[in-house]
Amino acid sequence: MIRPILRYGEDVLHRPAADIDEITPEVEALIDDMIDTMYAASGVGLAAPQVGVPLRLFVADASSGQEAGALIVMINPTFIERDGVQREDEGCLSVPGFNAAVPRPSRAVIRGRDRDGTSRDVEATGILARAFEHEMDHLEGSLFLDRLRGVRREMMLRKIGKLRRTGKW
Repeated sequence: MIRPILRYGEDVLHRPAADIDEITPEVEALIDDMIDTMYAASGVGLAAPQVGVPLRLFVADASSGQEAGALIVMINPTFIERDGVQREDEGCLSVPGFNAAVPRPSRAVIRGRDRDGTSRDVEATGILARAFEHEMDHLEGSLFLDRLRGVRREMMLRKIGKLRRTGKW
């Protein structure tokens, strides 16, 4: 089932998510829904808070569904390593229509459980490393706008405010 993706300003997007204690049928259904939602929105990643569920879970696929085995499900992920820097434009499904260059690691290793509950480490470079940190930010209650400073951030927040006031957000 495709779920609605919450937009910047929704409370659940700005709070740290809670750990998942056990993989219940509800968590399994949430994972399936998140995968469907991510692909339907042409996203590279999606965190549970983006669909209104404050749990430490994200899905990611840098191939956008084009490569078998590229889908990653991470439950209660933590960073093991991060190094290097890449600075590329990125957007967010919760901030549609906006993007900005954000510094992210060029390499990242995360540890978490997969949908079967098996602990695994996943190493990523390039866009997947970027997606890992982007989704991990969501689990901490942060969005890419929160990493921006100065005029660029203020302009985006003003535009979002205007869209919200006119009912278009």
